[in-house]
Amino acid sequence: MGRPALALAVGVGAFLGTAGPAQAAQDRQEAAASGYLNLHQCAYYASSLDDHFNSFLTPSADGRYSTGTKQSATADTTAACGAGNGNHVPVPLLHGVKALNLAAGRYLNLQQCDYYRSASTDRFTTLVTPSGDGRYSTGTKISNSPETSPTCGPGNGSHVPNPGLSGVRALDLNAGRHLNLHQCVYYSERHKSHLTSVVTSPDTRYSTGTKVSDTVDTKPTCGPGNGDYVLIPILSAVKSIPLR
Repeated sequence: MGRPALALAVGVGAFLGTAGPAQAAQDRQEAAASGYLNLHQCAYYASSLDDHFNSFLTPSADGRYSTGTKQSATADTTAACGAGNGNHVPVPLLHGVKALNLAAGRYLNLQQCDYYRSASTDRFTTLVTPSGDGRYSTGTKISNSPETSPTCGPGNGSHVPNPGLSGVRALDLNAGRHLNLHQCVYYSERHKSHLTSVVTSPDTRYSTGTKVSDTVDTKPTCGPGNGDYVLIPILSAVKSIPLR
């Protein structure tokens, strides 16, 4: 008796247009996002501290380091960056913008490249290739293949790649309606040095909550740091970008 009832229920569901998991996945893929993810990279430098600071999202509590990262129908060609705080000032050479066509493939391969200068304990991060210095390039792109390792430039010989804080996140654009980008910023008082993370690297103490989902994140999810580099909430941020 149970089997005919189940078959009838399934039949009724199909008649009424109730989508099963396979149909829901197909519907989601058919409703793939259009337009561009304009990923803006803003670099700042304080000469008095020999310290770089990078921002990809407007910080939650300090708009002086704002960025233009957004989804839109048009491709941005110039990075929109805040003025800094007067101490950390913009470094246009290291700014960048990448207009990623959201219809170009299934995966957003978000690549984070960390560069480190041991002489001054200075570091900075790139998610897109800087407009004026390709030595700090990244392989961030949208494609139909998920990537498992970042492609990073060689640096300038002084700032060199740091694999422990570099990483890639292959984000399935069909997995949800929102791209939640999390920016986690840390600072070492001892070294007078900032560290920015958007992608979880092999050093998971600097993990982030960057993901695609059906929910809108409103608060950044960040790892605790290493005890020396500690989280700076006012410079951390989350931006939820609609994909549908």
